[in-house]
Amino acid sequence: MNDDELKARLQASDPAASLPPAAPHEAARLLEDVMATELTTENRETGTRNRGPLTWLVAAAAVLVIAGAGVFGVRALTGDDAPPAAVDPVETVTRLDVPVTPAAAKCMVPNPEALATAGVAFDGTVTKIGGGQVVLTPTHWYAGQPTDSVEVSAPSEQMQELASAVDFQQGDRYLVSASDGQVTLCGFSAAYTEDLAAIYVEAFEG
Repeated sequence: MNDDELKARLQASDPAASLPPAAPHEAARLLEDVMATELTTENRETGTRNRGPLTWLVAAAAVLVIAGAGVFGVRALTGDDAPPAAVDPVETVTRLDVPVTPAAAKCMVPNPEALATAGVAFDGTVTKIGGGQVVLTPTHWYAGQPTDSVEVSAPSEQMQELASAVDFQQGDRYLVSASDGQVTLCGFSAAYTEDLAAIYVEAFEG
């Protein structure tokens, strides 16, 4: 009988084939129990020559169980079957610029019809100012793809005077709209007020 035939016979005769693998300490105890079985008067004279096939099958099964437990332990230590590490979600950002020069046309009074043409519009709070950038955390999106934050280039003092650009302040709430990546000025983007909020609602949700 060759090795493959012996292995197949052992597997077919394994009384515990349908059971889940034993824990390493249980497998070790099973092998110790088998190997420490005291010889009786009858088999003491013949030693191991006349031990029954079932005895060898049980011993072989115990060896296989321990071997499997050892492989499992090594894989656990090396992390081969470890679940993939959690990946932190990437924060999404919308980036907008304030026009460098004011529009040639005279500013119009903010109205829903003009505001409705904006591709981006949101209600948010300034959470950071620095490095020529203003970071806002949106609380409500009226138009555009929602993102976790919005970065706006800080307007210069001249722009604030000429085109009513937004004077962003840390912690304050604003309504901001933009077209083609450019913040709309002339009061369409400004500090939050109930009147301006009503225009935003009518423009995008009315």
